[in-house]
Parts: sequence; structure tokens; C-alpha cells
Amino acid sequence: MNSPLRHLLSFDLGMVEYEDGLLLQKAFSMARGDRLQRDALLLLEHSPTITLGRSARPEHLLLSRERFAELGVKVFDVTRGGDVTCHMPGQLVAYPIFRLSPDRCDVRRYVHDLEEIMLETLAAFSIRAHRVEGSPGVFLGEPGRNLRKIGAIGIQMSRWITSHGLSLNIANNLDLFRKIVPCGQSQVSVTSMARELRRPPPFQSVKHILTQKFAQRFGAHVERGRFSLRTVSVTVLRRAADDFEVLLLKRHPNRGDYWQPITGSIERGESPSACAVRELREESGQSGHVWNLGYAHAFLFGEPKPSRLPRVFQETAFWTLVRGDAPIQIDDREHCEHAWMPWKQALDLVPHAGLRVAIIKAVKAARASFASSEEFFGGV
Repeated sequence: MNSPLRHLLSFDLGMVEYEDGLLLQKAFSMARGDRLQRDALLLLEHSPTITLGRSARPEHLLLSRERFAELGVKVFDVTRGGDVTCHMPGQLVAYPIFRLSPDRCDVRRYVHDLEEIMLETLAAFSIRAHRVEGSPGVFLGEPGRNLRKIGAIGIQMSRWITSHGLSLNIANNLDLFRKIVPCGQSQVSVTSMARELRRPPPFQSVKHILTQKFAQRFGAHVERGRFSLRTVSVTVLRRAADDFEVLLLKRHPNRGDYWQPITGSIERGESPSACAVRELREESGQSGHVWNLGYAHAFLFGEPKPSRLPRVFQETAFWTLVRGDAPIQIDDREHCEHAWMPWKQALDLVPHAGLRVAIIKAVKAARASFASSEEFFGGV
């Protein structure tokens, strides 16, 4: 008897901060466990992150957690299976939120399916990988003869609904793997498609083929998931002594009651940069040039509800610099107060991971601008 046709929503999310990825998985799992009749496949990249699964051993971190923090690498203890691994830009992460019941209630079969999907995706680029008995994931070479891992698997399952999933090294910097014992296997090195091919493959092509292989393996009709809304953030900085301060706005209690940089929704027909200029003017009374930080991230908006598809936003980050005495005029319909504060202090107040990353990137950009031109304020 053939299994019923599945319906698969595939989301190409781009960059997702790891903690936002956990929230997205929780929301989609909640919806799939209740009324959502479609499985979901979340395709994304993470900022530099190390995760320790349920069987991870502390000594498999070769640096202290404090040292990782100094390097800008986040460390998370997670509930997936497996040992320690890491994520970074250029690595494709796939989180399948699938209901395996009633016809695929077999954990080993599911792990085998994920491995086969990676093997078939790699084969499409003429990379012949294989399994290693007792070690989930996909490899090249042979044990004792340059065995190297190119794809990892770590899954979680609740009531036969899956989360977490797989990571495939496409064109990522592999240095972070040298600071851990990947998957607890000290005798195994790590490689990527770019290293094996001696050139980076088209990232979008890899995602497209991986999605096709998921559909074929699970007998699914694929529908493209779309963002509910596209937004911008604008980190406003000013010079203070030998460092920078950031402008934060506090939302009204009935609008969240938290501190944040300037944010706003992109209107129909509006470019992200035009939206950033408009929001800067409307929310602070300032005008001037805004610079794109080259950072767009996806995140869950609002509290998840089991009866509806999660709302996923994508936000593009900008920054600008104003004079120290610039008067700030907030829009009191949305915000109740504003404050300038040292950027490190601002990180402690802003509750959303992507906005914290945007602040850090803005400060780095501002420092680079001042290093190259002492007349930087002249262009503001």
C-alpha cells in the first residue's frame, strides 16, 4: 500500500541566529502537532555557533566557553542527539519538521533517509560520499585513511514529530571545527564541498537539489514558504569618548515594553534602504545616509499558536552615525522613551538576538570607517 502524498512547505530563510532557529523549530513543531497538515523544511545558515547534544562530553570543547565568547562564537547545550558540532556561514543547515506517523515510525529509517538525501545531493556535484557504520552522517575517505566528514546529523523527536536535522558543509570556513572534537571523533577530520571540488558550488543550487531529494525521499509535493513580512533595523550610533553609544527606543508596555534600535516594516514597492531612511526620520527625527550592514536574518514574530502557520519575518540591518548633540524626536505612538547608552550595555537590554548582532556589526563598521577617515562626521 502506497503512503499518502505529503505536502511540504520549504522555507529558504537565509541567515538565522541559533536561538531564533530554536524558536522557529518549536513554533513549527507546535503547529505540525496540532492542525497544520503540511510538513516544513527550514533551510538556513547560522552565525558561528557550537552546540552540544545530549551525549556531548565537556572535554570535546578545546577552548573554554569564555574564550569562545571572546571569539564571537556562541555555545549552546541542546536536546538533540549526538555530541558536539558547530555551525557557521557557508554551511547549509536543514531542519525538517516532519510528522513521521503513521507510516514512517522508525528512527533508524529516518536517520538513513537523511544520510541518503545528503549522499544523493553530493552525488549531483560528483562527490561520492558514503556512510560509516555506527557514525551518523556522511563521509569521504576510509577509516585510518584520511576519513573526513562532510555532513552531520543530530535529531530530536517528540510524538513522532522531528526537529533539528542535518548540516552539510558547502563553502564554510572549517577553522572552527579545529577548536572542538567534531561529533566526538578525534580521528576524523572535516571537509566541505568547496574543498573537495576546489571551488565553491552554487549555494542556491545545493539548496534546490537538497529540497528535491527531500521531496523524492518522503514522497512530498513541495510548496515554497514565504516570509510574512520584511522589515529593517537601523542602529544609530554617536561618538562618545573613545567608543560609541547606541540609540535605543523603548516600546510602550502594550507594544512589548522592551528596548530596541529603530525598526520598521518595508512598504509595498519600497526598497529596504528607502525604508531605513524613512524609519530613521519618523522614529528619531534624524535624516542622513544609512549604510547596509550586509546582514539580513529571519526570525519568528509573535507567540506561536498551534492553530496557525508561524509568522516568519526577514529583517535587513542598516546603521548610521549622528553628531553627539543631535536632537532626538521619537514617535510617541510606538515608543515611550529613548536613551543613549554604551553599545555593550545596550546588548544587555535588547532582547532579540538578531538586533544584538546588528549592533555589534554596526560598531565594527563605525570603527572601520573612523580608522580610514578622520573626517567621517563630515558626510553625516
